[in-house]
Amino acid sequence: MKNVAIFASGEGTNAENLFNYFNNDKRIKIKLVVTNSDTAGVIERAERFKKNVQIISKTALYEYTDKIIEFLEAEKIDIIILAGFLLKIPEQFIKAFPNQIVNIHPSLLPKYGGKGMYGMNVHKAVIENHESESGITIHFVNEEYDKGEIILQAKCNVEETDTPETLSAKIRKLEFEFFPKAIEKII
Repeated sequence: MKNVAIFASGEGTNAENLFNYFNNDKRIKIKLVVTNSDTAGVIERAERFKKNVQIISKTALYEYTDKIIEFLEAEKIDIIILAGFLLKIPEQFIKAFPNQIVNIHPSLLPKYGGKGMYGMNVHKAVIENHESESGITIHFVNEEYDKGEIILQAKCNVEETDTPETLSAKIRKLEFEFFPKAIEKII
């Protein structure tokens, strides 16, 4: 069985989708949720599923990286899933968990990746550039923003009538369908 920690900064809808999907799965156990915000919606979702929640500030993430890694190793975490975690993962994490940190990004990388490209920022850029398709990319995390090895991509059409909000809804559907499948693929 693989032990998983989910890192999330926001509402936690992708985390909740993973809780539901892997609820009775014998291959994977979501042991822990880590957030950098004590007001993140993911906390309530995690508590409903009786998940251990750790709140780690941005400062702590960078100043106490070694201690956090030790904690994750003590918890026997095999895979870290970034589900809307908005902080850059310190290099020590990437070295401690090589090809074990997975991120989901709301575009077809390498397009619309990098610093500042998340959520509505991505959808606005896709629409402003009149792209005919968008999608999601699930990838391993390396030292560069959104440049790790791609695990899975899924596409959707972008219509001329789409707004950032309607595109966001299409992307959300792809995330809910394909994120759990990508996690299954790597375990």
